[in-house]
Amino acid sequence: MSIIVVDVKSRIPIYEQIIASVKDSVVSGLMTADEPLPSVRSLAGELAINPNTIQKAYSELERQGIVYSVPGRGSFIASDTASIERQHREKILSDLAALVDEALKSGIDIGEIKSLIENKKEENN
Repeated sequence: MSIIVVDVKSRIPIYEQIIASVKDSVVSGLMTADEPLPSVRSLAGELAINPNTIQKAYSELERQGIVYSVPGRGSFIASDTASIERQHREKILSDLAALVDEALKSGIDIGEIKSLIENKKEENN
């Protein structure tokens, strides 16, 4: 069973879901540097989707520097996973800033926001 998952009923294109799934796997530590990705053929069979869709996702991941390919051997997670983690962190902080801004504009008190953050911090410790 692959750690790459897609939802064929989602409005998000499948190749974008594959890209996000690989990035999430790297950030969470499920996939590490130089680890091979499933072959295009095997992943296409497992997910029951067109191999061209898998190839499109892998090509984009390579373009972004997240994976590298070795002719005849397949695609592998790039050694520089720090950039992936940095991008992920920046996106989370950007999304959080937008949510805080929206909450403040909606009249939610800054104290409530801080309290929520502290409660979440305690839950995760």
